[in-house]
Amino acid sequence: MSLNAAMPFSQLALPLTVRPLRPDDVEHLLHIQTICYGAEFLESKAIFAQRLACRHHCSIGVAYAHQAQTSLLAYLAAYWSSPGKITPLNGPFTPPVVGEQVLYLHDMSVLPELAGQGIASHLVQHVFQQARERGVRQAALVSVQGSQAYWERQGFSVTNVNDAQQFKHLQSYGEGACYMSLQL
Repeated sequence: MSLNAAMPFSQLALPLTVRPLRPDDVEHLLHIQTICYGAEFLESKAIFAQRLACRHHCSIGVAYAHQAQTSLLAYLAAYWSSPGKITPLNGPFTPPVVGEQVLYLHDMSVLPELAGQGIASHLVQHVFQQARERGVRQAALVSVQGSQAYWERQGFSVTNVNDAQQFKHLQSYGEGACYMSLQL
């Protein structure tokens, strides 16, 4: 079967699995990021290694397992954060303060040959379920590169940023970036 055929993730005839991202996934993650984003949104190897080593990340990936090799095909970089907190571009995943937590979706990429097969939605729903199991009732993200309509279809809506420091973090993503949230 061709990967370009529009078939839902659950029906793909490939041995795909969703699994937590590990520090040794950084090279594969950066490869996907390079293919999917322009140079202005590439984040450093050091920052992603730091993110995947922190205890409060809940990042996941879709991998194709073939013999002893595992190849990452898509990922969702996410972590437990504090309400209203925005991670700046190329910034660390800082731990949430004690109290209410938010599922923060920082970055999601799917290799172009897998586009349209429901992998992105599957990743999002997977972390939403993790959040619900933890009692987390809100998700947030920064929409970039014209992705606002996609996130609105997932249930997110644009949320005003009133804190000056958080607004500065939002501006690190450039023109058109917007902060969005969703009640789970």
